[in-house]
Amino acid sequence: MADVETYLKGLKETIIRRDPNQTEFQEAVFAVLDSLKPVLEKHPEYVKTNVLGSLVEPERVIQFRVPWQDDEGNYQVNRGFRVQFNSAIGPYKGGLRLHPSVNLSIVKFLGFEQILKNSLTGLPIGGGKGGSDFNPKGKSDLEIMRFCQSFMTELQKYIGPDMDVPAGDIGVGGREIGYLYGQYKRLNGSQRGILTGKGLEYGGSLARTEATGFGLIYYLDALVKGKNDSLKDKIVKISGAGNVAIYALKKAQEDGAKVVTVSDSNGYVYDPNGIDLETVKQIKEVERGRIKEYADRISTAKYFEGSVWDLDIKYDIALPCATQNEIDEEQAQLIVKSGVKYVAEGANMPSTSKAIAVYKANKVIYGPAKAANAGGVAVSALEMSQNSERLSWTFEDVDDQLQAIMKNIYDISEAANKEYDLGDDLQAGANIAGFEKVAKAMLAQGIV
Repeated sequence: MADVETYLKGLKETIIRRDPNQTEFQEAVFAVLDSLKPVLEKHPEYVKTNVLGSLVEPERVIQFRVPWQDDEGNYQVNRGFRVQFNSAIGPYKGGLRLHPSVNLSIVKFLGFEQILKNSLTGLPIGGGKGGSDFNPKGKSDLEIMRFCQSFMTELQKYIGPDMDVPAGDIGVGGREIGYLYGQYKRLNGSQRGILTGKGLEYGGSLARTEATGFGLIYYLDALVKGKNDSLKDKIVKISGAGNVAIYALKKAQEDGAKVVTVSDSNGYVYDPNGIDLETVKQIKEVERGRIKEYADRISTAKYFEGSVWDLDIKYDIALPCATQNEIDEEQAQLIVKSGVKYVAEGANMPSTSKAIAVYKANKVIYGPAKAANAGGVAVSALEMSQNSERLSWTFEDVDDQLQAIMKNIYDISEAANKEYDLGDDLQAGANIAGFEKVAKAMLAQGIV
């Protein structure tokens, strides 16, 4: 049997050979593989059975064309994807992303991360992801409806309440989920458990809208309490101004922190008095405007083009909630210089591998995305449970379960740290805790 170093090297070489241009996928997988070395040394059966070789290869990859007609009568064609990555502990579960950057590498990286994230929730859901390079920005409601109907006409062949349950992601909110569900129902009849993130009128869950942002703060709260600290009076930078950022802002303020930034793809606003939640919600949720409008309405705020992480101020906590790879090595060094004690990720893989290395080298406590932003998929799984029971739970019931799930994610990550003597490496702890559950299920089910 090969030693662990040789085994991991060979696995990486296989991935590079098979998928040489999938840089995002490679980055995500290699970060996990490197952190699993102590587990493989303790459990040689994982090497002998090559369970990682199966884990990094999707069970199924689906790519299809999505033809649709724009308002001028022109015919457009986009690419659709669904990666059904791992079903060892339950049906595939993961969002659909509509964004011009979507390609197979991005969908595979997100799907792979989803395996471990879903495992960490403790709920019976496997990992998957999907989407399209369609850009909903600037499109009319009718154009988005026609696209979603075409997309679901093909996707519906491969999903089901006990097989694969998609949800929303970037570019897919309540409007898009509604159009997608309507088309699925038209083709297959009413099956409420086929999608999550639905409207409350047709099987959605209370607290789903707030879940990822609230969950981020519940995880962060458990983390800081684990370090004998609290969120009260902490200065916080948040990137993004979408669903995750807005509800992280709300919950952080409720816990006594002061959030001083939010951003969008054009730039960011800095308000030293603390960001006004209602103004952000009005601009982004009601008017669907740009965040620069905040500075026009709040006299204490200033708007800057570029990345929020380039703003040189003193603060305590960084919460990246925008998109992948938004923080590079140089920005991570500025984060450290600014006195930051904690980084917790609300977006998927917002920090590059070099940025993460900077955090760790400077003793910044780092909460990785697969742990810190698992609240959304956790409540999606709770929505599946409600659909199966044909019941609707109260907001308080769902929120209480979300808090317990996020605290448990921190606890099991910390327990893995202690078992394998990893110090404060919550990234490795989360990878190990998520992996061990999936690996045991895969081995129990044979070579499948």
